[in-house]
Order: sequence, then structure tokens, then C-alpha cells
Amino acid sequence: MSEKRFYGSGLPGVNLEQLLGRLIVIEGADGSGRSTQIVKLTAWLESKGFAVASIGLKRSTLVSEDLDAAKQGNILGKRTMSLFYATDFADQLENNVIPALRAGFIVLADRYIYTLMARDMARGAESEWVASLYSMALVPDSVFYLKVSPRLLVERNFQKDMALDYWESGMDVGLGDNLFDSFLSYQKLIQTHFKDMQKQYGFQVINGNRSIGAIHNELRKKVGDLLGVK
Repeated sequence: MSEKRFYGSGLPGVNLEQLLGRLIVIEGADGSGRSTQIVKLTAWLESKGFAVASIGLKRSTLVSEDLDAAKQGNILGKRTMSLFYATDFADQLENNVIPALRAGFIVLADRYIYTLMARDMARGAESEWVASLYSMALVPDSVFYLKVSPRLLVERNFQKDMALDYWESGMDVGLGDNLFDSFLSYQKLIQTHFKDMQKQYGFQVINGNRSIGAIHNELRKKVGDLLGVK
């Protein structure tokens, strides 16, 4: 088992030697199939006898409702949004992730700090500031990034919701005159930031353009190798 560590100073009062579980992150844009893969991995891991917990963006009981409300008017400031999401993440880290790992659970993260960092940098935040903001984050045992072509993401989002999300299209960034053009430009920009972060943070890139079954088989093999199961 790899030794647990934080990216920076971390959370106070946490004994890393007591964190017996594993933290596995699935990253990717809306429409990349993250949530579907989390569900399938959960079922498979539980069939192997593992206890599984999950986290995701905007699930903190502390600020998730306020963050949703703030985003409704499409006027949320860039720095304010960054701090909102960082608070949401820190609350889940302290009250969900750490206790679950201490109890020996496998924690599956439906996105982690990397999406938040890429979003912030796409909106002009300095990489040093963003890294400092998330220095309290625990380093995952594995990070899998489901990379999907922007045009396929458009198709999948329309199939699911019949619309494109204002924020996931980066309309506040001013990359296009309409949701479609802005979405394509914004997702390409996000992928550029993920590529820049890949070497630093050790992502394993998964081809997300394939079928659900093909992606699941690859993830199951990689997670199985990590945990020593087949």
C-alpha cells in the first residue's frame, strides 16, 4: 500500500498512518461517463467484498445548496466561485473522505481537485494560487481521466439533458457568442489544462470515446491491479 500524503500542509490533526483505505478518482467533463463508471465500479468492488464510499462536486452539506443557488443567476464571480468550490471540497475531505479511509473504505471520487483547478485556470487564475488553494488535498492512490472529444461531449449532453450547461460551456469566460461554440472552445481549453497537469499529478488517461463496457473493463483491470483483485 502506498504511503498517504497531502499535496501541501494538509488538514490539521490527521494521522496519515491511520488511513487504511484507498482513494480512487475518476475525472472527466460532463458527458464523459464518470458517474456511470462510478456506479459500475461500486457494484464490482462490493461484489469483491470491499466497503465503498463516494464523493463528488457540490455534495457538501455545508455549502452545496448555497453554491447551487449562487450559480443560478449566472453572475457568480470567478474568485468567489473558486472559494465556494474549495470550501465544498475541504468540508467533504474532512467529514467524508478522511473518516471513510480511516475505516478502510475504498473512496471513489466523482471528480476531485483537478477539475476545479482546470476550471479556475481556464478563468484566468494563476496556477500557483490554485495549487496553494488545494494544498490541503490528500493525494489519491490513482487518478483516471476519461478524455472525450468535445464534439462527442456535445452529443452526449444533448442526449441526456437536451441542453448545454451555462457554466460547463464556459459562457462566463467569453469564448463564443453561443452555447455550442463556447462549449467546444471551453472543453478544449479544459483539456489543455488537464494535459499540462497530467505529468505533475500522475493521471492515467482513459479513452472515453469508447463504449461503456470497454471503458469499464479497462478501469476494472487497473483498479483490480491496484487492489490486488481480479
